[in-house]
Amino acid sequence: MSQRLSIHPVTPQERLIQKAAEILKAGGLGLCPTDAGYALVWALNGTEAENRVQRLRQLDSKHPFTLLCRQISEAGRLARLDDPAFRLLRSLTPGPCTFILPASPELPKRLKNSGRSKRRDIGIRLPDHVVAKALLEAMGEPLLSTSLVLPDEDELASHEAESVAERCMRWVDVMLDAEDCEPGPTSVVDCTGDEPTVVRQGFHPVTL
Repeated sequence: MSQRLSIHPVTPQERLIQKAAEILKAGGLGLCPTDAGYALVWALNGTEAENRVQRLRQLDSKHPFTLLCRQISEAGRLARLDDPAFRLLRSLTPGPCTFILPASPELPKRLKNSGRSKRRDIGIRLPDHVVAKALLEAMGEPLLSTSLVLPDEDELASHEAESVAERCMRWVDVMLDAEDCEPGPTSVVDCTGDEPTVVRQGFHPVTL
């Protein structure tokens, strides 16, 4: 049975964060508030949870997911950060921005080869939401994530907790309900070319 945990959006209760982390570490699928709407989240080794996401969102196995990280140093172990990319992350994180970066050799093998064609890049976010950051700390490692873009749910307001719970609780194992959060989507910055490029302006536009 899925669990909806009502958690304080500013001072989240540690016991609830730990409970959610335990569910994710055991292979569960969760809903977590971020600075760009609620997101589906699961552990790096959560293969079955990822399969559920693919079925839920009707995605093929090559669809790239985003890594939520705690710090730039953690991102730097999974992606290659040259000086311009490092400066950009330092200036724009934490915040509602996704960075497409060249993958590091240290990227877990499953993320490189799990139905994907030898991934050469990776999407990384450092979210600026107290609950998301607390969950990442409890996990002790990055989380895989994707936005709530669901088939036949065009009107889903992914930043409104009640709407998310009503339409999505049946698909997940746990929801950290921190009330409404900032809308999305994130801005997306591609750092794989000669110069960083904004490929999508989000709810909070960025200037490079």
